[in-house]
Amino acid sequence: MMGKWSRQEMARRVARDIPPGAYVNLGIGLPVTVLDHFKPEDEVIVHSENGILGMRALGQGEAADPDVANAAKQPVGLVQGGSYFHHADSFAMMRGGHLDFCVLGAYQVSAAGDLANWSLGHGGVATAVGGAMDLAVGAKAVHVLMEHVTRDGKPRLVAKCTLPLTGSGVVRRIYTDLAVIDVTPDGMRVREMAHGMSAAQLQELTGVPLHFERQEAE
Repeated sequence: MMGKWSRQEMARRVARDIPPGAYVNLGIGLPVTVLDHFKPEDEVIVHSENGILGMRALGQGEAADPDVANAAKQPVGLVQGGSYFHHADSFAMMRGGHLDFCVLGAYQVSAAGDLANWSLGHGGVATAVGGAMDLAVGAKAVHVLMEHVTRDGKPRLVAKCTLPLTGSGVVRRIYTDLAVIDVTPDGMRVREMAHGMSAAQLQELTGVPLHFERQEAE
């Protein structure tokens, strides 16, 4: 039977790969759920593009402050020593290479690491890129967190993006509900698969050739 990680398991898996002391931005949607899985003792410093450094998840039963929200307008807390600042300063941090990681959602990622995450290309539909383009080119490492396929079963990992690009060749690692995959000069390499997932099943659901370690391919 095909294995699949839950959204919470996906978020926990991403958090596990963020090293202690790192500065990280979490995109709107699924990526922001990673905030719930950072351990205080690791002192991961979370940035929000609307002007927060030191963002944290609210504790169980903790009252929300209506004046403290992330870029998705969700209530959050602030770690001791955290700060607020102007939106322009926030974007200067993003563009200036001061973030170690950003975790973004995506509609498509290409074999070359191109990212498409701001528009489905539908005419007459309002789109909002937000800070995605700034993060894609400014963060030292861009990771993507997304479902492996679309609602109608089409691969999100494709040979070439057919949707408007957010950034070209920017994605380093992809986390889906089925696998963790690195984008390398030699192609997409599978680092880990959900329990019960086979190499053949994963390849069938992916629009580009995958490279597996020997034990995964057998």
